[in-house]
Amino acid sequence: MTTTTVAPRLAAQELRSGRRSGGADHGRPSFAWALPATLFFGFFAIVPLVLVVALSFMSWNGIGEAEYVGLANWRRLAADPTMIQSLWLSVLLTALGVAVQTPLSLLIGVWAAGHQRNRAVLSAIFFLPLLLSATAVSVLWRALLDPNFGVPGQASWLFGDGNLFGSRTGAIGVLVFVSSWQFIPFHALIYQGSARTIPAVLYQAAEVDGAGRWGQFRHVTLPQLRNAMITSVVLMVVGGLTTFDTVLILTQGGPGTDTTISAYYMYEQAFRSFDFGAGAAIALLLVVVATIISLIVVKVSGYDKMRSTMEGL
Repeated sequence: MTTTTVAPRLAAQELRSGRRSGGADHGRPSFAWALPATLFFGFFAIVPLVLVVALSFMSWNGIGEAEYVGLANWRRLAADPTMIQSLWLSVLLTALGVAVQTPLSLLIGVWAAGHQRNRAVLSAIFFLPLLLSATAVSVLWRALLDPNFGVPGQASWLFGDGNLFGSRTGAIGVLVFVSSWQFIPFHALIYQGSARTIPAVLYQAAEVDGAGRWGQFRHVTLPQLRNAMITSVVLMVVGGLTTFDTVLILTQGGPGTDTTISAYYMYEQAFRSFDFGAGAAIALLLVVVATIISLIVVKVSGYDKMRSTMEGL
């Protein structure tokens, strides 16, 4: 009786002492493990963000001394129709990107997680766009879609006059297509890794219950990929709202201002008009909008209430 009583006490004391001493066998790692990443994040993310906040209340042309102007930059942007339009265009392009990329990357990722013949070779070919920069991809598609020498010019029966960049609908369609072509492989990779962690016993149980291939996908695969889907959507939202180089190379905000999204308008204000205060205000607004949308996605999906199975270690 004494032995059975003392043993748990000794084990509990040993666990507590291991936590206090930061032992490797018990308890969480000490803060020292996170210190390098914390310093890196603080120096390259928090400090620049604080400087952007301060600059948004300044008037600075990039050369002389910055002058404090209070809310003048914000009031001017609030009354600027191009700024309001750019914000809606950013949200529109982001929503279209999510609507196009999510189902395609989900299907491709689940397929790539299987054991089909030549799957590894086809997956490697499909993931090649991930090796290219957004600039290289934009230059490539700009040449392929050139209205004079590209594919549309040689297939007038399909593209009409061949100038996809000459209308708002065509330009937005090109931006969505090019972004999807480059980033669908990335999100498919997320789904592929998550699909491979689904226990095979779940599919076996579903098959015993009479579920076919579609039933297994709907009732087993999709629920198990919920976390991966939320992560993918949040990354799409942040990436869509901060898209810049694709617009710069493909459309340059045109025709007119029909594809002038907020990130590109920030570039125009800061580096073409040399109004760095207004550019900083736009950048800060994008951070706020991206954060709000990401929090809404997390809240609506219930992701914030999920807990890891390792919680408490």
